[in-house]
Amino acid sequence: MLLELSIKHPDELQKVSRALSSEARLKIISLLNTKKANIHELAEDLSIPVSTAASHIKVLEEAGLVLTQLRPAQRGSMRVCSRNFDDIHIQLNDPKDHLTEYESFEVEIPIGQYVDYEVAPTCGMASQSGKLIPEDQPGQFFNPRRMEAQLIWTRKGYFEYKLPLVIPDGKTVDSIDLSLEICSEAPHFDPNWPSDITVWLNGIDIGTWTSPGDFGDRPGKLNPKSWAETDYTQYGTLKTWIVDREKTTIDVFYLSDITVADLELENNNFLTFKIGVKEEALHKGGINLFGREFGDHPQDIKLKINYMDSRSS
Repeated sequence: MLLELSIKHPDELQKVSRALSSEARLKIISLLNTKKANIHELAEDLSIPVSTAASHIKVLEEAGLVLTQLRPAQRGSMRVCSRNFDDIHIQLNDPKDHLTEYESFEVEIPIGQYVDYEVAPTCGMASQSGKLIPEDQPGQFFNPRRMEAQLIWTRKGYFEYKLPLVIPDGKTVDSIDLSLEICSEAPHFDPNWPSDITVWLNGIDIGTWTSPGDFGDRPGKLNPKSWAETDYTQYGTLKTWIVDREKTTIDVFYLSDITVADLELENNNFLTFKIGVKEEALHKGGINLFGREFGDHPQDIKLKINYMDSRSS
């Protein structure tokens, strides 16, 4: 994920520059390149007091360079830190003299960051450490631990997300690419278990794809050993939906006549993404959603917005 900074917004630029001016904070970012860590772990890795590590994290968090989440601990809760951006681009010139064009915007959303859901047994969620909530209890799906989820499953229903929508001045959306790893949901697993999985964007049904099955014949490439040794779902299929100015496709195959104009993006600062199985579907085979640490593909729900000049639209 890219952080864009400009000389036109000096307050934000100064905040980030200050955050990066400390050797200790640079070391913290370096540590977070390879793992998530709580403040005690960071303090131990850097051989500094916990209070000092907490102060550094506060500066990095205020600059938007680090995200922290409260996670349950043996005593109360702990703050787990993760890096927020992969790269930083700083525009020092005046854009009137030298035009820097935005071509696209990309973001990944964890599968547990849904804002609404409807599920029914068999249903549950897991992370690298095991199951996060009691299985087959729909009421547990708003448990705060859902943010740790790397695998979510349900036999019916849906998950709904809100993704940031960034449209720079002078640009219109040319196409939207949305990808994630998914499969059907059968008891344990079944490669011949079709499921009609539908995607909605801003409440508009953009099309249905039939997943052929729920796959567990081998361990997922990213799965922990403890999960790989079970007879549960192990991996899915990476699917990509593309809505452009003419149609909607899935993995370059025609899906529907829905276009970006139908989504009415201009008056919104977020995109609503919903994925699930309709009540009236022919194949009600459920759904598994995979995060970046489960299955075969190291990614969460990935959104890419491609732009074009307004005058060309």
